[in-house]
Amino acid sequence: MGKVTGFLEIDRREAKYQPASDRIRHFREFTLPLPDSEVANQASRCMDCGIPFCHGPTGCPVHNQIPDWNDLVYNGDWEEAARNLHSTNNFPEFTGRICPAPCEEACTLNLEDVPVTIKTVEQAIADKAWKSGWIRPEPAAVKTGKKVAVIGSGPAGMAAAQQLARAGHEVHVFEREPKAGGLLRYGIPDFKMEKHYIDRRVAQMEGEGVTFHYGVNVGVTKPFEDIHAAFDAVLLAGGSEHPRDPQLPGQDLDGVHYAMPYLVQQNRRLGHEDVSHEQPILASGRHVVVIGGGDTASDCVGTAFRQGALSVHQLDIRPVPPAHEDKLAVWPYWPTKFRTSSSQAEGAEREFSAATLGIAGKKGRVIGVNCARVDAKRQPIPGTEFQIKADLVFIALGFSHPVRAGLIDQSAASLDRRGNVAANEDDYATSVPKLFAAGDMRRGQSLVVWAIREGRQAAQSIDTYLMGASVLPR
Repeated sequence: MGKVTGFLEIDRREAKYQPASDRIRHFREFTLPLPDSEVANQASRCMDCGIPFCHGPTGCPVHNQIPDWNDLVYNGDWEEAARNLHSTNNFPEFTGRICPAPCEEACTLNLEDVPVTIKTVEQAIADKAWKSGWIRPEPAAVKTGKKVAVIGSGPAGMAAAQQLARAGHEVHVFEREPKAGGLLRYGIPDFKMEKHYIDRRVAQMEGEGVTFHYGVNVGVTKPFEDIHAAFDAVLLAGGSEHPRDPQLPGQDLDGVHYAMPYLVQQNRRLGHEDVSHEQPILASGRHVVVIGGGDTASDCVGTAFRQGALSVHQLDIRPVPPAHEDKLAVWPYWPTKFRTSSSQAEGAEREFSAATLGIAGKKGRVIGVNCARVDAKRQPIPGTEFQIKADLVFIALGFSHPVRAGLIDQSAASLDRRGNVAANEDDYATSVPKLFAAGDMRRGQSLVVWAIREGRQAAQSIDTYLMGASVLPR
């Protein structure tokens, strides 16, 4: 629980950022880590809660044992804290950087708006574990002789593959891209998480016996049936990549793009991959408008500033959220309240209660975005129309379901009403024998921490399916 009176004596302190004027000049991470002594102080603020809501079910999807490793850090046993943390989370250096931290919203101290800096402590533990050499490959002592295919190497696929390899199975990961990571690598900008963190996890997994096959697009370049027939079990762990289509007038104009191709291209560029065959999407010297109010939209904002955009506007159809939530009505659940991301703080102009009516163009190219204010039912209010100048527009309205052509169509797996692969959370089995599904392909667009949870749980179910029982944690 940390220090008994720590929450009374020590103020919450968060890691600081490089100034916006400095960080927009590069794509590297810009958080300034706290010294170990201050991390220990922050960990000591963890209370002796009767029920620690931070680690589930409302807080942490992977059920990190947060009070335990806070206490270990406070008492200086960082190595045991790292072991504890990794017992529930395969990749805490990922979640410590990019998770929105529902655990902190569920912290008892958040009733006073000063939750424990759980995310900061988590990242510090993971980074120290790597720096100290405590994280090494953990190959299975005994092999089972069973072969498992994992299709997709995002956080769900990586977590499942690592767990299954440690259970003694022969694991092969099939990835359509040149490198592993899925949207961790290609969707999340480097300024939020640099990609060498993924590379060293891949190296660890290869040391545990996992084989990665890159450039294999199952269902396109390799028939699904070939995989299904060759393995004892197959896990679908792809993403939810079909974007929501607003069907706006002028959407086909030159200079209008969905968000993900823009982010992926920039990440490929930074990863020294060949993008010469693609139409360059660059915000340098342009007036940018981002349609959407979520994390992907925010990532477009930060990327545009780093590319040298002249201005960035972000449109959100929702009204301005309250500055503070009603704790007694919402806590310990995730609240709707006004938040400003680091990218938005770099100079974005945010428009709330703004509906996008269409995109204006001239000679086939975008020149502006036509908008109007909306009422409580999110319907445009006559007479409130306005236009925002734009040379480049990104549509960032989320994703509706996985791409079905190819892999999903060939697998013939049943779909749920939202168009995701149908599989429950008890065994993650689909309607097709020996075929399982986890992550965004099953649950829809979600957080990295949910993907890790589903990958771990699916691995336990696959191990049980293959062996009749499992020693893997659920």
